[in-house]
Amino acid sequence: MDRYIGKKLDGRYEIQEIIGVGGMANVYKAYDVIDGRTVAVKILRDEHMQNEDIVRRFRNESKAISVLTHPNIVKVYDVSFNDKIQYIVMEFIDGITLKEYIDQQHVLRWKEAVHFTVQILRALQHAHDKGIVHRDIKPQNIMLLSDGTIKVADFGIARFARSSQQTLTDRAIGSVHYISPEQARGDVTDEKSDIYSIGVMLYEMTTGKLPFNAESPVTVALQQIQSQPKKPRELNPEIPEGLESITIRAMQKDPARRYQSAAEMLRDIEEFKRNPTVSFEYKYTAPEESTISEHYKKASEKVKKENEDPARHTPIVPVLTGVTVAFIIVSIIFVIGILYMVRPFEEVPDMTMPSLVGMDYKEAQKKYSGLLDIEVESSAFHEIYGKDVIYDQSVVSGMTIKEGARIRIKISSGVQLFTLADYKNVEENQVYAILSENNIEFTTIQEYNSTIQEGYVIRTEPGADTEVDSGTVVIIYVSLGAQVKYTEVPELSGYRLDDAKMLLSSAKLKVGTVTRVDSGEAGNVVLGQTPDAGTMMEEGQTVNLIVSMDDEESSSLQIMTTLPGDDRVVDLKATLDGTLVHEESLNPAQARYWKVAFDGEGEGRVTITYDGKVYREYLLDFDLRTVTLTADHASEFTKPVASDDELGIGSGTEGSDALPGGEEDSSGVVTIG
Repeated sequence: MDRYIGKKLDGRYEIQEIIGVGGMANVYKAYDVIDGRTVAVKILRDEHMQNEDIVRRFRNESKAISVLTHPNIVKVYDVSFNDKIQYIVMEFIDGITLKEYIDQQHVLRWKEAVHFTVQILRALQHAHDKGIVHRDIKPQNIMLLSDGTIKVADFGIARFARSSQQTLTDRAIGSVHYISPEQARGDVTDEKSDIYSIGVMLYEMTTGKLPFNAESPVTVALQQIQSQPKKPRELNPEIPEGLESITIRAMQKDPARRYQSAAEMLRDIEEFKRNPTVSFEYKYTAPEESTISEHYKKASEKVKKENEDPARHTPIVPVLTGVTVAFIIVSIIFVIGILYMVRPFEEVPDMTMPSLVGMDYKEAQKKYSGLLDIEVESSAFHEIYGKDVIYDQSVVSGMTIKEGARIRIKISSGVQLFTLADYKNVEENQVYAILSENNIEFTTIQEYNSTIQEGYVIRTEPGADTEVDSGTVVIIYVSLGAQVKYTEVPELSGYRLDDAKMLLSSAKLKVGTVTRVDSGEAGNVVLGQTPDAGTMMEEGQTVNLIVSMDDEESSSLQIMTTLPGDDRVVDLKATLDGTLVHEESLNPAQARYWKVAFDGEGEGRVTITYDGKVYREYLLDFDLRTVTLTADHASEFTKPVASDDELGIGSGTEGSDALPGGEEDSSGVVTIG
């Protein structure tokens, strides 16, 4: 048994169980007795206590996360470093890793992949803004909660981007399938290395494949440096072109050609979410050198050559000289006239340009009449300033200008208001178009929702009937559809049937077909199951059981139900307390009735379905050995039901479907002899 389980660290953290094992540290579930909450405690493994490099990395993790506060980053509550134990107390995440989810789903819906990627980018943007580069972004370090929320964890090899100290070990470290080419080469890494890793994860989520894979880690690292992966749409044609472009740009080998920040990648994703048909035409080649100077050089040489050509000097020069003199005289007269009109030699006083922004246009005209020539350049809606208020001026305040100078201004037409409607169950692109037409900014958040169809709006913030202006950012919550949840099939062999049903119910699974066999073993015990224990299944699915006969504790009752006169093959099913017991395809016109036997204890309710529709319902009492017809829907079927007289089984109403030989009492209950 692990030596920490059952212990209390520093008199505060009660270690309950181990929940994760890593090469550097183990993670435990614990209870904080002071704050009264469940936490995760990451404890450095004993064998690494003397390894300075690992200790440094472990402490670096606590240092990195302690400065980060973001809903998509695992929180750090406490740290403790001493010679005997080193641990970090973190937020407890009740979920699975993104890697586990990818392994379950194989290929994620692209909207789901985008939903996860956006959250990871927001987390990393926060970290990058704090100067922290993660350097080990991979699905194994991403936690996924049941509501679809992402939590970025494991900053064990993170470093401060502005740190000047970095070892060779630091440079090359990371998970080989997700590291950037520069990280694989051992070069210095920055924020763009995290961007590359996100691109790889997005590739894996949407295609179900890693871009590079090989038996040897060295080979994978070389592929990261040298090889080009297949385009995502070659593996999954359902990926939109815009999303493929975003993925490819994030995975560019040259950091200069990647997204330069998480914020830049987020902008493209938001544009893609608003319009999934958008096409990004990224230019990865370096711009060509300008040839202007070359053209200028050639033109200059041509002019020089022409001027040096003796043939260009002709007798026409004297004539041109006369024309030039006349032109000069006329020009002088014109200039003198202009100078007289504007009186340039009359000194105009200087003044300091005032700030007009925020002033009412008419007030500004009145106040600076004779000092400024104020001209309205344009007017438009403004998110801050009201109607006729100046929000821009052509000359910056504080500059020295001449009195009477012309100043162009822009004035507000007022704050544009728009009333939000109730967009619940409206297709997301329709809402995007409405808000865009009204100059309302918006962003989207995707959530799982079991009642609203994928791609349709759940709600908005602010809500319906709210007036918003162009400065308001409306949050649109869009449904990802119902989340498919998986559960592990428990081991049922050896359990009594009732206990097996409880175990399945706890795992959110149902009992399927129960097959009884005479095994010679103890009765009513599960002998086998399909699927096997340990299989991952969708919640709500059924598990079929093989159960031993129990002659002592159970009894058998039979029901013979009459059928309509349909001359066709139909599907008949019989369930006992919701568990499918019998299923058969037959022609009612030929069979006339259907006989079914049931095993059980106490009371049980039987439902007979006819091509999926409820036909008859019964109450079985295994102790009293009685069968009672409780609901009869036979009259709702198109063909007439065969009469009991025709079948020769008596004329009783509720007891007519029991086996021949039953005696009906006044309550309509038939006792089977």
